[in-house]
Amino acid sequence: MAKSVLADRDTAALVCGRFTSSQRREAIGERFEVAVPETYSERFNLAPQQQALIVRDQDGDREAVMAKWGLLPRWAKDPKIAFKMINARAETLPEKPAYRSLISKYRCLIPADGFYEWIVDEDGKKTPIYFQLAERTLFAFAGLWTSRTDEQTGEIVESCTIITTTPNELVATVHDRMPVVLPVDLESVWLDSAVSKEHALGLLKPYPASLMVAAPASRDVNSAGSDFPGLLVPDNALAA
Repeated sequence: MAKSVLADRDTAALVCGRFTSSQRREAIGERFEVAVPETYSERFNLAPQQQALIVRDQDGDREAVMAKWGLLPRWAKDPKIAFKMINARAETLPEKPAYRSLISKYRCLIPADGFYEWIVDEDGKKTPIYFQLAERTLFAFAGLWTSRTDEQTGEIVESCTIITTTPNELVATVHDRMPVVLPVDLESVWLDSAVSKEHALGLLKPYPASLMVAAPASRDVNSAGSDFPGLLVPDNALAA
């Protein structure tokens, strides 16, 4: 019988350590009412430190840019800190120096169509479980973003983090945290810098379990180098 990945300390530290953004550029642009950069590509296994699409508000207009997944604060001296900042806990955002200064004006949407969490089988192998909306449609994680200038190259580095919260009943069978999935009608509210940070923090709730589905995926997801549509199919289905 499989057990929750909570029993595995190394992996348990990662909440939403991989996700998918597998829809076409045009579909994402239409869904989020934004021009998506041509550098965007469909992803079936997006991993930390890779480039993710974010949607943010810039002077009242929506803007989509690619950003490194793993927040890199302007004050951080060691870029490796970003590996520890792929997720930000909703409950402690106002307390953490890296996040509290971003809550008011640096909120973003991170378009996705699913995310992975893991269970550990009796043989010790980790099996990814793929979570989607029941309608298999695009959605947005609540995120924060920042930017800084690389001292060596002069390049502007955009980075982001996904906010997590307590799990709904479906995700709780696998992990004790889940990424914040925003209802469609609250996406604009989250982006609006005129909305107070207190109001914005109140939006960070678990998405209803009744509106989500979950199924095993291929163990090839475990390799960050794997990125193809077949990852969404469990290994035993491919062998059948």
